[in-house]
Amino acid sequence: MKANADAHDIAIGVIGLGHVGLPTALGLADLGWRVVGVDNDAAKARLIASGEPPFYEPGLGKLLRKRLDSGDFSVESDAASAVRQSNIIIVCVGTPQREDGSADLSYIEIAGKTIAANLNGYKLVVEKSTTPVRTAERLRDSIRRYSAASGNGAAPDFDVAVNPEFLREGAALHDFFNPDRVVIGAARPRAAKLLSRVYAPLFQRAGKPAADFTLITDINTAEIIKHASNAFLATKVSFMNMVADLCEATDADITHVARGLGLDHRIAPHFLQAGIGFGGYCLPKDIKAFERVADEHGVDFGLLKEVGRVNDGRVDRFIDTLSRALWVVKGKTIAVWGLSFKPLTDDVRDSPSIGVVERLLRDGARLRLHDPQAMSEFAKRFPADPPALEYADSPEAAADGADAALLLTEWDDYLRMDMKAVRGAMSMPLIFDGRNLLHPDALRAIGFEYYGIGRP
Repeated sequence: MKANADAHDIAIGVIGLGHVGLPTALGLADLGWRVVGVDNDAAKARLIASGEPPFYEPGLGKLLRKRLDSGDFSVESDAASAVRQSNIIIVCVGTPQREDGSADLSYIEIAGKTIAANLNGYKLVVEKSTTPVRTAERLRDSIRRYSAASGNGAAPDFDVAVNPEFLREGAALHDFFNPDRVVIGAARPRAAKLLSRVYAPLFQRAGKPAADFTLITDINTAEIIKHASNAFLATKVSFMNMVADLCEATDADITHVARGLGLDHRIAPHFLQAGIGFGGYCLPKDIKAFERVADEHGVDFGLLKEVGRVNDGRVDRFIDTLSRALWVVKGKTIAVWGLSFKPLTDDVRDSPSIGVVERLLRDGARLRLHDPQAMSEFAKRFPADPPALEYADSPEAAADGADAALLLTEWDDYLRMDMKAVRGAMSMPLIFDGRNLLHPDALRAIGFEYYGIGRP
């Protein structure tokens, strides 16, 4: 891409190079901006600086090496230095869940303290981490206090804006370059205009009018938009899983119900797939944090609590179906296909597969696990322990001699298997499809017993 004409007067620092920060930093660098990234994990920072992403995300490694070679993106080991050389600082640090369900904002405060101590000119501080409403206000106040305490002298010149991320793991770069919307929450027009300039090359490249895809609002509203978006997606998933249970009880087919719903343009087909529930770092954490904020403000979020309750019960219901079909689980060999919480990522945080594996190990099953990308991450939590738990090089190897096979992640790899060969290799041809990915009629025609979610 041709160098951005405005790049000389805008330098961007990105604090936190995880699943949000690194794709964001590289995307901005690809738009022509000068971007420096920093992460408090020194080993991760060194790995990124060498051209290797610390996690699997399609296309990320190629773009990382391209932008490092061009010099548009660099990695700093010192957050203070990154702040001083930037006039826009994008905060992408983690906000992990605490025991009470609230978000741990300590990393946000640490970033604010570093920024406050290094205000060597005007700074636009952009909160991109998913945070409870009013966090940006607290971050702004914190920077003011810490700046005064550091003895900087003159009143600091900075703004805090909110620019929530909507990047799906497994499609982060696609989502960055093809956004449904860019939300900018700002208290002052100066901040909104500057952040709009940052995104202008994105819409110029796509040939789209920025005004049609950009929403400028206040900082509190922007924070709620992010939490409400994730909560609504989670609600759609749990609603369909609830209906799937009724379909199972009445010999109806949830896949046809989902299609019938999705054809209504008011509903749309996305997130209507029944299964063993949602996982990952974002949805489970964010809906609990959203509930917590509502409780603190005296607002009844009972509906969202039910969304979480329905999701929490999916693994137990799935295992109950398996147990009824196998009769005795202890001593059975079970293949598990899919460990990541979704395809096209190696992220296993809060993956339903964790609950499935824990329950089956407790019940005395022998497990053979496979995933195209996530086995090394999963092994950090569940080390191989033959014969109780083994990792297989292929889904076919996992199924060899198995009494049942469980499909837990909808990787396309599992659609490409030679199911006749798998059928011949299994001791008992039972398939439990936790994602309704496979074709039941075709499997039954070659001798499988097929159990899906909400299917007859």
